Formats: sequence, C-alpha cells, structure tokens
Amino acid sequence: MQFIFADCVLDPDRRELTRAAETVAIGPQVFDLLLYFIQNRDRVVSKDDILEAIWGGRIVSESTLTSHINAVRKAIGDSGEEQHLVRTVPRKGFRFVGDVREAQASDSPSASGNDAAPAPARAALALPSKPSIAVLPFQNLSGDPEQDYFADGVVEEIITELSRARWLFVIARNSSFTYQGRAVDVKQVGEELGVGYVLEGSVRKASDRVRITGQLIDATTGGHLWAERYEGTLDDIFELQDRIAANVAGAIAPQVELAEIERAKSKPPASLNAYDCYLRGLAHMNRGTRESVAEALPLFHRGIELDPEFAAAHAMAAWCIFWRKVNGWMEDRPHEIAEGVHLARRAVEMGRDDAVALTRGGHALAHLAGDLDSGIALLDRAVFLNPNLASAWFLGGFLRTWHGESESAIEHFERAMRLSPVDPELYRMQAGMAMAHLFAGRLDAASTWAEQAYRNLPSFLMVVATIAATRGLVGRQEEAQRAMEQLRALDPTLRISNLTDWLPIHRPEHLTKFADGLRKAGLPE
Repeated sequence: MQFIFADCVLDPDRRELTRAAETVAIGPQVFDLLLYFIQNRDRVVSKDDILEAIWGGRIVSESTLTSHINAVRKAIGDSGEEQHLVRTVPRKGFRFVGDVREAQASDSPSASGNDAAPAPARAALALPSKPSIAVLPFQNLSGDPEQDYFADGVVEEIITELSRARWLFVIARNSSFTYQGRAVDVKQVGEELGVGYVLEGSVRKASDRVRITGQLIDATTGGHLWAERYEGTLDDIFELQDRIAANVAGAIAPQVELAEIERAKSKPPASLNAYDCYLRGLAHMNRGTRESVAEALPLFHRGIELDPEFAAAHAMAAWCIFWRKVNGWMEDRPHEIAEGVHLARRAVEMGRDDAVALTRGGHALAHLAGDLDSGIALLDRAVFLNPNLASAWFLGGFLRTWHGESESAIEHFERAMRLSPVDPELYRMQAGMAMAHLFAGRLDAASTWAEQAYRNLPSFLMVVATIAATRGLVGRQEEAQRAMEQLRALDPTLRISNLTDWLPIHRPEHLTKFADGLRKAGLPE
C-alpha cells in the first residue's frame, strides 16, 4: 500500500519516500514518524503517543522530538510556519492535515523480456475527501514550438492559483504534465490521478496577440461544466500569464463548489460526512431567505459535530447568525450574538491559514463583536492567502463600507464581480455596491444597484432600507413610503435610534446621511 499526498508518495513496504518523482533521503525514525502521522491522520496525536510509537516509551529530549518533526516537514515540503501538511495543535499535539489517497503499489515488471509490450494502465485511485482537480497541459495550436513555454507557464500559474484554495485538492504539476503531448480520455485521467475534475485548454498565437481557451470537465461523467476564452497581447508575457491564471482560477472554484453541492444534495442523509453537511449548508445559505438560513445552520452544526476542527463550518455557522442579525430575524439577540462570536473566534483560531474560514469568521466577528479593524485585518489576510476568493473581496468591501472607505469598498466589490460574475451571492455584492455609493453621495448609482439586489432577494432588509433612503433623499416621497412600508413589515423594531445596533456604520456623516433618508421615508425615531 502506498500513501499519496501533495506531490509525495510514501511506500511503507519499500520504506521509500518520493517527492516530485525524486527519492528523498530520510532517516529511519523520521520515516516512522511520518508514517505514524499519516496512519493516524484522523486524530491529533500527543507527544506521549509519539514517544510510545516511535521511541517505545523511552524519554527523549524536547529538542530531539522537535528536530524529528522538523525533519518530517522538510522532507515533504512543509514547514513550521506554513503547516500545510503537519499541523501543530497548541497544547494538544500534532495532526497530519493533508489529503491522503491510498493505492496499491505497482506490480513488479514482467520477466518476459518483451520490452515492446505496452505499459499497463494505471490503477484507478480513490477520490480524496474534498473536491479535486487536475490541470492538464494546454495544447499549443500556434504551429510555433516556441510558444510551448508560454502555454506551460499559463498552466503552472493556474495550478499555483488554484492551490491557494485549501478546500480544493490540486494535483501537482509534475503529475499532470505526464500527459503532455498525449491524446487523453478525461475519464481515464480522473481515474489515474484520482480527481473529480479536469481542466484542459489551448493556446493560439497570431502576431502579437494570444487567445487562450479553457474548459472544466466533470471527470466522473465527462460532462462540461464551464468554458471561457481569454485574449490579450504579448507586450508583457508574465503579466498576461498572471492575469489569465487569476481569471481562470477565480471562475473555476465557484463552478467546482456548485458541482459539489449538487453531488451532496443527491446523497442520502444517513451517509453525509462533515464536508457533505457543509456543502448542503452552503446551498441553503446562498439563497439568503429566513427559511433557507434556518435549514443551513443545523447542517453547519452537524458538520462541526462530525469534525470539531472544521474551521470553515464554524465560520459559516457564525455567518448564518450574522445574517439573522442583519435581517432582523434574531429571537434571543444576546444569546445568538454570544454564540456567533464564539463560533467566529473558533473559526479564525483554527483556520489561520484557511481563507474561507478567515473570510466568513472575520466578517461575522466584525459585525457581532463590533470590531471593524480586526475584521478588516482578517479579511485582508484571507485575500493574501487566496487572491481569487470572491467572497473575501466582497465581504472585505462591506467592512470597508462600514469603516467609511467607500471608494476602496467599491473597488473590492468590482473585483469580486469580475472574479465570479455568475456567483450565487451576486445579490450581496450588488447590495454592498449600493451602500458604498450611497455613502459616497452617488444616489442614482446607489438606487440602481439596490434595485438589482432587490430583484434577486426582496427580503434583504438592508437593500430595502437603501431603496427607502435613496428615494427619501432625492424627494421621491411616494416611492420612499412604499419601500418604508415593506421595511417596517420585514422588521417592525427598526428605528432611527437603533441603526448602529443593526449596522456598524463608523463615520458620523455616513450615519447622518442614511438616517436622514430613512427619516424622510417615514422611519420612526
């Protein structure tokens, strides 16, 4: 049996570790420690567990244990700072957190001596526990072999960008590039690499312009999920590679997530694992209605029960509570806010390198605990970890809106919509644009964006309030009053005096403008 993770293969029978197809020199105890981590990857192993398993219970110095753990990390391309594969759990121990696939070792070569015999097909690998993708080398259709390097560079950048999404298992370049120059069957690639999705594409150059096409395919069915074409000039090749890679990665990730949600929906409830519960929760949360959020929250809680260290599930549960607050749905406000703050803090503590956990947890924490500065810092870190995560951009835009940075907020919303133009949360981005333009004094733009968001979710309290305020500020009194009637129906408790309990508006002049518009529309003091 072999254990395959990242770009490594660990073969216990041969006591061999390879990384990027190269053998890694590793000491016997370091090898045993790595194998122990992998075999016990479903739990945190304590220092006492390690001493018993590797040193037979003998007492060894703290520095010896530390040096062996560092040697394990170095051998597999990890480090104490990154902890992508071996994570330190403070005051508890260590856990191997990388995705591992198990495969039978290859049979010995035939002794027939027939060198011309075709190589046997690779054994099918089991799919990892999270969504998985391979990016195949793009075809160079230019008729110019010199352009191969450009096509390869684009693929390498896409692999790098996709790898920033910790929820996505991405096959390393050295494995996917073994298919270069070969006619492939996508289903076979999926079986051989153990992935659910394959991205393939082509590059065509004409004069100083280049056209790149890409298509995302479900490797289990062969069905096409997404296709797009990008064009640009070769004035700055590296800038073009970076831009295309970011656009492709930003577009693909939501498509994979939507496809995974559909898979999770088709599973019988009794067979759901933590990630399935999380995906089902996302599907409900994206709809944004009171009923759908009420269905989402128990699913995230169930995901936490199945995996107490699932940072993103904690973050999404906290975010559901935030959404209840911002729409006036809370029934026990102090209790729910305390629960949301607890979940959000757990999310950002456990998910310090998880962009999704930092995004949702940080945003919920800013709202529920009233700390905009810390929330912005957490969202900025999420963008640093994954610049292609649309939710990190638009939720960071919201926090900047409340902080009084309208122009920066608008840039964040625009970036999110460029990254994911058909996102199921587009109405939230539109709502953010409306509020940012309102604070910037562009009432027509604010009204237009609010109307777009309203068409997608009429029960969004903030959107209805924005419509009422903009109508009130421009003197369209009848329309303002109609919007106010709906606002009062959605939340009868809302008053001018409790606006800051609802939305964390930082600048007094922005609060005054918003309150003035709502007052003119008829909101009581």
